[in-house]
Amino acid sequence: MGANQPQQGRAQPADAPPPAPPAHPSAPSLAPQAATQAAKLDFMTAPQNIHETGISAGLLAELVLKTIYLQGEIAGLSLARMLCLPFVGVLQNVLESLDREQLTNVTGSSGFSTQAYNYVLTNAGIVRARQALDRNQYVGPAPVPLERYNAAIRTQALRGLTLHEDDVKKGFEGLTVNATMIDKNGPALNSGRSVFLYGPPGNGKTTIATRMARLLATSPIYIPYAAEIDGNIIKVFDDFNHQRRPGEVSPDVDARWVLIERPTVMVGGELTLESLDLIYDDNSKFYEAPFQMKANGGLFLIDDFGRQRTDPQDLLNRWIVPLETRIDFLTLHTGKKIEIPFEQLVVFSTNLDPAQLVDAAFLRRIRHKIKVDDPSPQEFQKVFQVMCERLKIKYNHEGFVHLMRKHYIEKKRALKMSHPRDLLEQLIDMTRYKTLTPETLPQYMDMAADAYFADL
Repeated sequence: MGANQPQQGRAQPADAPPPAPPAHPSAPSLAPQAATQAAKLDFMTAPQNIHETGISAGLLAELVLKTIYLQGEIAGLSLARMLCLPFVGVLQNVLESLDREQLTNVTGSSGFSTQAYNYVLTNAGIVRARQALDRNQYVGPAPVPLERYNAAIRTQALRGLTLHEDDVKKGFEGLTVNATMIDKNGPALNSGRSVFLYGPPGNGKTTIATRMARLLATSPIYIPYAAEIDGNIIKVFDDFNHQRRPGEVSPDVDARWVLIERPTVMVGGELTLESLDLIYDDNSKFYEAPFQMKANGGLFLIDDFGRQRTDPQDLLNRWIVPLETRIDFLTLHTGKKIEIPFEQLVVFSTNLDPAQLVDAAFLRRIRHKIKVDDPSPQEFQKVFQVMCERLKIKYNHEGFVHLMRKHYIEKKRALKMSHPRDLLEQLIDMTRYKTLTPETLPQYMDMAADAYFADL
């Protein structure tokens, strides 16, 4: 499989040629903030020889053999693009070595340079490629050494990011959020540590977390497509959890690194202890990075915390050390422990009482606790009017007062931030069916409320 295919948890066997990474074997140029960060990382400069890649010649040779095997025939320049490595100085030397071993042949050329040569495998090369695929089926951008990944994440950590009050207010524009809530979110974001969002359901905890993530996305970071340690490959980048940052091509940057928006990784009930460790596939024989590793440099949202199949206390115990030390330990299938940074804002979002989920000792380790409560009647009305405008529904105050009295006050029903949108969408559905003009008239609100609440 290609290293750029979107995945959400498991590595798949490479049974088809991988898609090529970006159209040029170079990474995007640095955005202003990222440029400062990357300047500190000398190893992000494009390698000039095999030694500077940080990867053994043997591993590179196997990667080249597997790629040619799956492609059947490939030009040198195309090979450079797929492996995100320079042809001159790196892949050219690997191919010359393979040629001396009589593992590859040149079948033709579309130009005069060696980059234009077309390469195929000999019979001996096919045997060697199959042996390499038996060891692991990773095919895609060449990995970087794990220690370089660790250094890059620590250099680009959220601790270097500062958001001011005006920044946070702008980030929450369009949401009905009181000033107290904004003032609690700002310090939480700047801490880059951990946050507990709690409170009754239906009031926008996930939306608030999403806005927090959007605020973090103001400064892009570099991550590698894959990392390597002791010959083991860990796939880091995926199109599902990571969004590329557009930019101009720069030949000076190692193309094995991709510039992305600070990631937002969201998990819910599917979260297990097993998914927080390296995910090894017995068929493909390489690793998929766990959720928290994919979230490094950004935000890791554990939504609906307490509803997972794993006991909440067990999940929290798993994070005690990482939250305090900013270091996580993952386990290879050989049993060897490896160290990676734990540099992300961890957000626990729950509808349950935190005191029933965790003990006081753990709650002390959560830096920020933010309660997202039911709205006041004034806040509810404001959201209702905003949604009317957004959905192009004529606001009728008499209908709103009728809704509040009959369906909330009389029934002693709690106000929820999600109700205005849901009720008004019900109104749209019914007025469209009856070919009526959507308006918050009392009778229309009755129909919407009766259908939505259904006396549940």
